Amino acid sequence: MANQSKIIITCAVTGSIHTPSMSPHLPVTAREIAQAAIEAAEAGAAIVHLHARNPVDGRPDQSTEAFAPFLQVIKQSTDCVVNITTGGAATMTVEERVKPAATFAPEVASLNMGSMNFGLYPMLERFKTFQHDWERPYLEGSRDRIFHNTFGDIEHILRTCGENGTRFEIECYDIGHLYTLAHFVERGLVKAPFFVQSVFGILGGIGAHPEDVAHMKRTADRLFGNDYHWSVLGAGRNQLPIATQAIALGGNVRVGLEDSLWIGKGQLAKSNADQVRKVRQIIEGLGASVATPDEARRILQLKGGDKVAF
Repeated sequence: MANQSKIIITCAVTGSIHTPSMSPHLPVTAREIAQAAIEAAEAGAAIVHLHARNPVDGRPDQSTEAFAPFLQVIKQSTDCVVNITTGGAATMTVEERVKPAATFAPEVASLNMGSMNFGLYPMLERFKTFQHDWERPYLEGSRDRIFHNTFGDIEHILRTCGENGTRFEIECYDIGHLYTLAHFVERGLVKAPFFVQSVFGILGGIGAHPEDVAHMKRTADRLFGNDYHWSVLGAGRNQLPIATQAIALGGNVRVGLEDSLWIGKGQLAKSNADQVRKVRQIIEGLGASVATPDEARRILQLKGGDKVAF
């Protein structure tokens, strides 16, 4: 194990990748999202990473009105760290995407480190029938869609949210994204400690081979030394194998139905908490322990749950 013996579990409870027809367990309404986040926290997640959805048809919704109901419930029910996405969905403008984090000033907001192809269309090979008319075009449209995260977009999010004391889950889908982070560090727009979330297995980003995981960590170590904390997420079936490799290297982990609908081969996860419990078993089996929310706050030097605007 590396030096860090307290492993931070982040749980991304719904996201904008999967559509409601793919799993009956995907949280859609504010009540479902709040319940999923609270259960994940009770299972051991120190951080919950949150998107919102339209409660009627489940499409991604980045309005402040969609976030407000579940943010308040989560805060009243648990002391977990709330992380609000600025990624939203690839169909949204950066102004739409940043608005909830700018409005609610969470302890953590996600931040993507580069524009990229983000291919969801291969899921059409597995899922053939859809409940809502937006789902198939949304997936098919990713063939020609760019997830827009220019240097200007990134700087806009950093300056907008940084003014509120929000720190960032810095999502890096490829090696070049680490160098983009280094650019903003050099300019003084990102302050240590950085929380680097390495993303593996998304079509358009780095792969999910163990060498890809090792290469990402080696590069981050070389660029940032002791100034960062490393976390990983593996998409789909890569979730637990990549988590296990990272835990053995002393890294932190992210699970949740945003990243994978599955708990085992051909078996849908019935809840986000199921995935949290599964990865917690791996952490403890490797001789480490799970960080509490307050321990995560200390590790990441967060401002505290009493300084948010919800």
